[in-house]
Amino acid sequence: MILIGIGGNLDSPRFGPPRETLTAALAALEREGIGILARSGWYRSEPVPPSSQPWFVNAVVSVAIELGASELLAKLQTVETDFGRVRGERNAARILDLDLLGYESTVVRTHSLVLPHPRLHERRFVLVPLAEIAPSWRHPVFGLTAVELLARLPTDQQIEPLPC
Repeated sequence: MILIGIGGNLDSPRFGPPRETLTAALAALEREGIGILARSGWYRSEPVPPSSQPWFVNAVVSVAIELGASELLAKLQTVETDFGRVRGERNAARILDLDLLGYESTVVRTHSLVLPHPRLHERRFVLVPLAEIAPSWRHPVFGLTAVELLARLPTDQQIEPLPC
């Protein structure tokens, strides 16, 4: 299973509010040959760490692709750039964020790629949608399922489902 987190909290000049931008980004991924197998619902979540920036819209998708993890990450970053993502300070507001959360059971620790995503297990805005589409997905380092990881998180990170 290959998992991608998708999120954003700034309006896009081309696509509008975050949810519309994220929907357009999913279409762009498919044009890049990344097949969307499943998508969670959309969620509204507070910034982590807490800040005064706008809340995010987030989801998780399961995808199919013939590329390796590094090549997939490069495609994700190309789509982010095409959508106006400017890399600056960490945890800043952004138009589009595409995170490679997991690539099958691969564990990688390099300068340019860390798998599974190093903070996946700490973020309710990732684990809630992940548990929705893949409750039995098992973290390759911790050995816990998405549901088990979610149960271990404190409930102080606010996340709300958005209507379909």
